[in-house]
Amino acid sequence: MSSKPLSKKMLYFIGIFFATAIFLFFWQRFHWSSMSISLKDQELHVLVAKNIYQQYKGLGGRKQLAPYDGMIFPFYLLDKHTFVMRDMEFPIDIVWLKDGVVVDIAPNVPIEPDASEQELARYYPRTEANLVLELQAGWTQKNGLKIGDVMTLPK
Repeated sequence: MSSKPLSKKMLYFIGIFFATAIFLFFWQRFHWSSMSISLKDQELHVLVAKNIYQQYKGLGGRKQLAPYDGMIFPFYLLDKHTFVMRDMEFPIDIVWLKDGVVVDIAPNVPIEPDASEQELARYYPRTEANLVLELQAGWTQKNGLKIGDVMTLPK
C-alpha cells in the first residue's frame, strides 16, 4: 500500500484551519464583551466575564474600573459563587443576583495587596445566585440598592 503525499492545496487548508483555531482560542480568552444593564433606574455599561479565564481574572490587575461601571459574571448553575480580591487595585461592591433579582450584597470590599492566594478573604452569598455584579465601592449604598431589587436589560 502506498500513501500519497499531501498536496500543496491540502497543506494550505490545514494551515489556515490551525491558524484560525489558534486565533479563535486567543480571541475568546482575551476579548472582553460588554453590555448595558439597568439597576436602580440607572443604565450601567459593564464588562462581561463570559469564560472561566475571564471569571478567574475578573477586575484583577486593572488600575480603575472606568470607562465601565462594573463587571458581570453570568453562571449557568445556581450556586453560592465565591469571590476573592485577587490582584485587585481598588475596592468594589459585590452583588449576587438570582435571575436578575438581588439576593446578597458585600459592600466596600477592600483590596488585599499582600495576601497570598490562601490568605485571600472569601466572599460568599447567603443564598444561591447565577449572576454576580461587581461595582465601584460605595455604589450600592449611594444608590440604595437592597435585596429584592431587580436588574433589567435596557429597552
